[in-house]
Amino acid sequence: MNCADKRTKSVLLLLELIAVDQYLPLLGLFILGVLFASGSFIASGLLAPRKRSSDAKLAPYECGIVPEYEPPARFPVRFYLVAMIFVIFDIEIVFMYPFAVVFRQLGNFGLVEVLLFSVVVFGALIFLVSEGALSWGPVKRLTRGAPARTSESTITRISADKVA
Repeated sequence: MNCADKRTKSVLLLLELIAVDQYLPLLGLFILGVLFASGSFIASGLLAPRKRSSDAKLAPYECGIVPEYEPPARFPVRFYLVAMIFVIFDIEIVFMYPFAVVFRQLGNFGLVEVLLFSVVVFGALIFLVSEGALSWGPVKRLTRGAPARTSESTITRISADKVA
């Protein structure tokens, strides 16, 4: 091997060490994170009280007010549905802010894309409203109105109440 080959190999080895050397702080940070997390779990397990919790400590605390009845075990599904709809429209707003910042640079292409995105999300809202996703409580159905009251219908109703 001549001197040029040795020098080339040493330069390549040095470049590989420099490339690996760039990741050492990241590796050290990862190791410190794992050590801190595991140390926290171990310390909390060693320092935590060994007593069992009483019913009073497990009960929900609401500003010192003693609850009169137990809360329902689960929320209705409609609550989660409305929460997901809120998240969808919240994300739409998050996408609108960057567009508002650079809409002059995007030109007509950006305008068409945002309008298309808004139409799709608005269509989803229309679909959800038509399916009753935002309706709370029992379904209200229209019924025929009661006939007009007369003195005869009132006497009939009152006499039926006395018999029952």
